[in-house]
Amino acid sequence: MNSFDQHIISFFDTLKSDWQLPNGIDLIYPFGDPYVKSLLHSFVNKFYCGKDQRVFLFGINPGRFGAGVTGIPFTDPIALNDHCDIDNTAPRKYELSSIFVYEVINAMGGPEAFYKQFYISSLCPLGFVKDGKNYNYYDDKMLYNSVESHMVTAIEYQISQFCNRDIAFSMGQGKNFKVFKDLNDKHQWFKEIQPLPHPRWVMQYKRKTKQVYLDEYVDKLSKHCV
Repeated sequence: MNSFDQHIISFFDTLKSDWQLPNGIDLIYPFGDPYVKSLLHSFVNKFYCGKDQRVFLFGINPGRFGAGVTGIPFTDPIALNDHCDIDNTAPRKYELSSIFVYEVINAMGGPEAFYKQFYISSLCPLGFVKDGKNYNYYDDKMLYNSVESHMVTAIEYQISQFCNRDIAFSMGQGKNFKVFKDLNDKHQWFKEIQPLPHPRWVMQYKRKTKQVYLDEYVDKLSKHCV
């Protein structure tokens, strides 16, 4: 059995840019850029080494300013530099979701402690743009139908090693949770799926009460720390 970092790098190496999408929808595929791949490898080798099982969290799909730039889910260039201590020359733009996620991570002891217990991914490993804006896999039925098999393949590859199959978390309580639950009912990947509020939803609509949602994340995730 290889180590978790090798497993995850192998997973990202399987992602290709040849997805067939409906007209007007473009794929976010940052991994054709050698610099992005180098950032991803630095992150994975730093935080996902070893053979410990992780609890998996699944967001929706990558956005333009986080994983679309760094290749790392919910990690914008600023978080990568300031919280993960990985210097980079990517444009220093914030992603709202990344801000919230790293507040959770720091509340749980920081990236090294957090990523030793948890792995963050997305139900759909590549993102989308329509009319210059982020687009979600569930926003269009034709889009979902065209990418569902890619999603299933990606999930099954990632969870095939080093994964705690007792529970997984959906970072999104609405459509993402419903899709994840339906897929899990069909494929029986995990014993339980628990929803968490999506970080962008918190930052965009609930910022005044953000602490409530930070506490929810920390409370629910802490129950599954070894």
